Amino acid sequence: MVNRPKPAVAIFGGSFDPPHRGHQEIVQKALESLDIDKLLVLPAYLNPFKSSSLASAEQRLAWCHQLFDETPNVIVDDYEIRQGKSIRTSQSVKHFSDTYEVKYLIIGADNLSTLTEWHEFEWLNKTITWVIVTRRGYELDTSVLHSWRVLTLDTPVSSTRIRKKKQLEHVDSKIKDSVKNTLKG
Repeated sequence: MVNRPKPAVAIFGGSFDPPHRGHQEIVQKALESLDIDKLLVLPAYLNPFKSSSLASAEQRLAWCHQLFDETPNVIVDDYEIRQGKSIRTSQSVKHFSDTYEVKYLIIGADNLSTLTEWHEFEWLNKTITWVIVTRRGYELDTSVLHSWRVLTLDTPVSSTRIRKKKQLEHVDSKIKDSVKNTLKG
């Protein structure tokens, strides 16, 4: 029996509350620039650093499916949502390592200041290459990182801004009405 190598993947996790054009741009740039077979979009049940989200986990998962299911080599996975609780990134990386060679973990530059507080940061730091997405107003201090790459994001948008200001110009038309209804709450 021939021992085939596992497909190489990048994991792009997050709240996706709501997903927006910036997330879509990240997915496209990652597919174009990273040496991977697949990109896993992994909506969190609940971010370990947050106490709640606006949209339900099921709604955020549905939005991700609507945006990414037709994108070649992208898999939207409900692993963290199926757990029904907040899941640490290291647990997800270990889970997907059974099936894939997890090469990259895509994070926003806003995560760099708290990265060393992540559960099993040292293990993650030795195991994967960080892909850091630039964000206006956030410094790229990579001094603690073992291996990293930078993805420059041109879309000045955040889910927080969409939620707070109810500005939907950066939300894809596929999900815009649903996001608008959720924001009305």
